[in-house]
Amino acid sequence: MTSGDGSGPILAVRNLEVVYGSAIQVLRGVSLEVQPGKIVTLLGANGAGKTSLLRAVSGLLRFHRGSIPRGTVEFYGQRIDGLDASAIVRQGMAQVMEGRRIFAELTVDENLRAGAYSRRDRSGVKGSYDKVLDLFPVLKERHRQTAGYLSGGEQQMVAMARAMMAAPKLMLLDEPSLGLAPLIVQQIRDLIVEINREGTSVLLVEQNATMALSIADHGYVMENGAIVKDGPGQAMLADSDIQEFYLGVGETGHHSYRDLKSYRRRKRWTA
Repeated sequence: MTSGDGSGPILAVRNLEVVYGSAIQVLRGVSLEVQPGKIVTLLGANGAGKTSLLRAVSGLLRFHRGSIPRGTVEFYGQRIDGLDASAIVRQGMAQVMEGRRIFAELTVDENLRAGAYSRRDRSGVKGSYDKVLDLFPVLKERHRQTAGYLSGGEQQMVAMARAMMAAPKLMLLDEPSLGLAPLIVQQIRDLIVEINREGTSVLLVEQNATMALSIADHGYVMENGAIVKDGPGQAMLADSDIQEFYLGVGETGHHSYRDLKSYRRRKRWTA
């Protein structure tokens, strides 16, 4: 793979293993890729290892007492699995964590400017700020309001806009639709598409399989710390196993997988 010339994946995870403490293994030889300019989604039940994968990619794993005993993470062909989170952000990666994690006591404007903390190009920051407000017009209207008083959907937009202020080449999104009303989920979906259209590659971790696969160029399914299935987004959306286990149709009945307290496969994934 080469760096930045478009001939290889922007993100390449190879045979990754993640361990917490010295005994709890949560990822077992995970491999996935994000090609430049694409949206890739990662599906899986709670506890499958999705967030641990994002932590390993973004450099946050060590803060959770995790380590990588085996495997590599490459960004534009360069290994980053030994770098700290701030260095990875400077290379062009930004993460929107589950639960939004905005600075609730600060204004929307202050949250956005915090997203550009690592940048030194003032003219570029100004351009990013104007671009973000064009992309999120509701934040333009509320830029002086305290972020903690915004609705859940608006706070999610603040989190995404703050990440965009770092001018990332790759954005990691962890459950952006979690806890949001269907209409707001549609807005978040459209924003992800627009962010990607503007040139940012996306790795989207989601439990809302319909939303995620409807916009994904490629999808992966993770179960018990391993990738068990992958393929083009539209093909996976039409796959009978995906429909049964993730869209709530088929043998398991019309129930949302999101609401299940435990997730058990009833048959093996097809090859």
